[in-house]
Amino acid sequence: MSVSVSNNPAVAQASGGPAIEFMFKQILDAVHKSQIEIAELRSECHELRQANASLERQVREGIQQNNNSRLGTPGFTTPAPGSPQLRAKSPFLSPGMIPSLVVPPSIHVPSPLGDHALTQFPFGVRDIPGFWVVIPAGGAGTRLWPLSREGHPKFLLDLTLKGRSLIQATWDRLIPLSSAARTAIVAGPAHVTSIKEQLPELLPHNLICEPSAKESMAAIGLAAAVLALRDPNAIIGSFAADHMISGDDAFLAAVAEAVEVAKKDYLVTIGIAPSHPSTGFGYVRLGEKVGLQDAPNARLVSSFKEKPDARTAAAYIKTGNYRWNAGMFVTKATFLMELLKEYKPELHDGLQTIARAWDDEALRTAALEEIWPGLEKIAIDNAVAEPAALDRRVAVVPATFGWDDVGDFSSLAELLPAESNQPRILGDSGLVVTEQAAGGIVVPGSGRLVSLLGVDDLVIVDMPDTLLVTTRARSQEVKRLVKKCRDAGWKHLL
Repeated sequence: MSVSVSNNPAVAQASGGPAIEFMFKQILDAVHKSQIEIAELRSECHELRQANASLERQVREGIQQNNNSRLGTPGFTTPAPGSPQLRAKSPFLSPGMIPSLVVPPSIHVPSPLGDHALTQFPFGVRDIPGFWVVIPAGGAGTRLWPLSREGHPKFLLDLTLKGRSLIQATWDRLIPLSSAARTAIVAGPAHVTSIKEQLPELLPHNLICEPSAKESMAAIGLAAAVLALRDPNAIIGSFAADHMISGDDAFLAAVAEAVEVAKKDYLVTIGIAPSHPSTGFGYVRLGEKVGLQDAPNARLVSSFKEKPDARTAAAYIKTGNYRWNAGMFVTKATFLMELLKEYKPELHDGLQTIARAWDDEALRTAALEEIWPGLEKIAIDNAVAEPAALDRRVAVVPATFGWDDVGDFSSLAELLPAESNQPRILGDSGLVVTEQAAGGIVVPGSGRLVSLLGVDDLVIVDMPDTLLVTTRARSQEVKRLVKKCRDAGWKHLL
């Protein structure tokens, strides 16, 4: 095949003219078609905004109606945040909107806690007799510094702009299963006052104060030892105070199924369906089915995996046999102590001694001063979950609700609303002015104007006493910066 090019204009016009005209016609047709599609999308967006306004109006009217005629059913819940793990296919629909369009009408109970949330069910039917909720409220959230501080960590912050802190949202979400009488919080002395202020419904004897941070095994183990003495048949569920959940129905159903498995003497975790090969989470490998009629989804845990590199994480996802380890555990309080006695006997004995003295303030203080400093600092995964999994005594309930541990500013940015080609803003948007600055997150916490020009994917946290500037790609490394600040003598700002 040969190609020849003619220098004769007449020949070129005769041979190439029609082809060029046809090509331009195709281009114009494509542009016209795109314009039509854009117009349709704008129309769809307008219609959805109108529908959303109508739904909001119906919600407000429903709240007013229910406030005028209370049903007497206590309702505690938090608005389900749009999770980065569960995105809707349409860019104009958030996951939180979809259930309201497809779920049949049901009883809506407004929360008396002031968050104006609604629930799709009357909570009275969700109570699980003998089930105790344990909420470990620890950690400083150093990857979210300087927004999160040691004295006021992330679980005390409203990071979703919904009027409720993370610990309040956790309380709201779990209270239907246990009631305030069976909900305990484990926290350090620096946070006790703030927790009491944010959760006035928390009963004083259910606030368990640990003298110093000893990782999750000591915190959860202490709660289990104390609750086992109060209720020998207690089944406890441990849920971190600073995690985000979307899809409350799916979450509560998974917990209820985990309770059924725990009754058969298992340590049960809830495995989150991974949406991407994350290197920031640990993983749970699914084993064979447990085979319980009341828990058809439950599987044995084949093994726990530490945070992998990107290639390993992608391989995990490809197999379909792995779930994210969200650190949620459900088990009998007495069974957890049995596992602890087998795998960490010294830690078990120390916690049991403290628990026996717990209800007497003088004895409790003496026991904590004597025993607590010497307790091993270890996570529950390493202490009991991993060795018990090898003995086929750990199960997992795979779940599909949206979950995020809000571990850094990059994940926090995904939880916040944003306009196209703009950074996410946590705070007063009037204090942020941008020009050609896409992505990233800005926290205007000082009251000063923050202006961005020609920079993308930045993390800017402007607090009255501290300014942090980094990129979303390196937001996991903020913890390293906190250490350098401590070493440099800035501990009072941490």
